[in-house]
Parts: sequence; structure tokens; C-alpha cells
Amino acid sequence: MTDIIIRKTGRAGHITLNRPKALNALTWDMCLAIEAALDEWRTDREVALIIIDGEGERAFCSGGDIAEMYAAGQRGDYDYGRRFWRDEYRLNAKIYTYGKPIVAFLQGFTMGGGVGVGCHAAQRIVCENSQIAMPECSIGLVPDVGGSLILAKAPGHCGEFLGLSGDRMVAGDAIYVGFADHYVPQAAWDDLKDTLISLGDTGAITTASQAPPTSRLAGWRSEIDACFAGTSLAEIYRAMPDTPGPAVAHAKKLMDRNAPLGMAVAAEIIKAVRRDPQIKSALDREFRYTYRCVAQGDFIEGIRAAIIDRDRTPAWQHKNWQDVPVSEVARMTAPLGPEALQWKETP
Repeated sequence: MTDIIIRKTGRAGHITLNRPKALNALTWDMCLAIEAALDEWRTDREVALIIIDGEGERAFCSGGDIAEMYAAGQRGDYDYGRRFWRDEYRLNAKIYTYGKPIVAFLQGFTMGGGVGVGCHAAQRIVCENSQIAMPECSIGLVPDVGGSLILAKAPGHCGEFLGLSGDRMVAGDAIYVGFADHYVPQAAWDDLKDTLISLGDTGAITTASQAPPTSRLAGWRSEIDACFAGTSLAEIYRAMPDTPGPAVAHAKKLMDRNAPLGMAVAAEIIKAVRRDPQIKSALDREFRYTYRCVAQGDFIEGIRAAIIDRDRTPAWQHKNWQDVPVSEVARMTAPLGPEALQWKETP
């Protein structure tokens, strides 16, 4: 069974992530295949729009397939991950700037690498079981695949709240903060896809859309903004009251499990991208960390604890937020010079 199904049907180019047992986790080959299809359809007059969806009920895409990165890192091969991320980030930028409408159907889990494929689409559709998150700090990474741009543009300081905690958004939250656009019950998806394929016109999405459920994050905004407006991880923690409300209590419980270095860098990236809210700028800043994280960060330990040994007890380099020196954040976010992303097309 192929991991990805790519075909033209009617007026649509149609891409289906087809690893349901692996929650449609994204492999390197899948990234390259998606990019090749987008390149081919860019000038194809028969293709009016692109549909990206995932097989199965449980996930659109649960993230990148990181097991091989762990194996490569254990061998001391730091270039494997760097090459993967270069190609993946180029794809993320291409989806964001693509000249034809891309419509993504985000059922179940959409996390990490799935956000990079689905949440940069022009039209992002969620349903009653959608759960979207950027949980990278829980494995020693930072919110990447261009996710820092969506976080930076979120209302108030919801971006810091979501990026540092990795909290999961349901449909109403995802629409409120800018990770999704339309709420369409999943029972109506097949008919909507058929209409898109037949007409090649995204106007049918508006017709099918319904009012989204109430956003929990919208109700928490004042509490979030009061604590997450700090310009650093340390300032954010210091702003947390001794007796926090529901938003901060929930976030702190998640954050206390995450990699302190990853969170400190994530706070810095989101702040920087808010000043320069461009997709390539966001990906460039993310890559400064991911380029270094296998050799110098907590990424290998994070993967070990999450998916190799599954003990959920990572031994982070730093015990808590107070142990992360400003100099180390600066080192992990410094420009890469000739190793920076160059935005070259696939040969």
C-alpha cells in the first residue's frame, strides 16, 4: 500500500495521506511527492484547485515520522534531519504561497508536520473531532514547519500559550486563533469534496460551513494575555500567579513537562516572527534551532522518551526555566550563515 495517493479527478488535484495505522505521519518521501505534484499542477489548466486529505478517521496527519531521525542521531549523522527539514520547510513555504487554492480537510489529529501540510492551505476545514496542536516542545523541538507564523499572528498572546504548552485546539479554538477557517460536520465532507472536484470552485465551502463551536481560548484570553505577554520564558513564568486561573493552571501543567530550552527558544522565535510575519522568515528562524537540535539540543532525548522507550520521563539538559541561560538561547537562534535555508527548488 502506497503511503500517499496522488491523482487528478475532475477539476481538482487530489492528495491523500495514506498511512492510517501510523496516523498518517509524514515521511520524507511523502514531502517530496507532495511537492512534485504541486509543481506539476501549478501550470496544469485542468487543475483549478488542490484537495489534501488523510485516510482514516483518527488523523489528518499526526506529525513527522521522527523515528529515523532518532536512529540517524544515534549514529552521529546530524545531516539526515537537516536535509529532511530543508525539504519539508521548502514544501511548507510552497503551500503557503501556492497560486491555486489548496483545500485541507483536517479530521482528528493535525499536529507538528501535519500543521505544515494542512494549516498553510488557503482553505482549512475542521469538524467535530478535529484536534490541532504544536506539541514540539514536549520532544525538545520548537514549533516549526512555519507554525511559528500562525502562532505569532494569533489573537493577543494565544500564540505563546499554545506554542509553549503544546495544548490541543478543538475546532472552535483552531478557527479562533487562525489554524483553520471553516467548520463543516464530517458527514458533509464527501459531498463537499465531490462538489469541489466537479466545479473547481471553493465557493461551495462557504455554503457548507456552519458556525463553529465556542472557543475555550476566547474565554481565556484575558488570563492568557496577562501571563503570556512576557518577552521571554522567564518573564512568562514569573507572571504566573501563585493561585492561577484555569488557563494558566492548564498551561503550566503542560509546560512543566516540556523541554525548558525548547520553550525558551520558542518564546524568542514567536516574538521575532511577530515583528516580521513572513513565512520564509518564520521558517528561517525555526531552522536555526532544528539545524542544531540533534547535536546540541534535547531532541534525541525527547524522541527516546516519547516513542522509543516510551517512559515519558525525558532527562532534559535543564531542570527548569530558571536554568536556561540567555546565552544558550542566543546560541540556538543565531543566524546559520551559509547553512541557512536557501529556498532552492528540488533538483
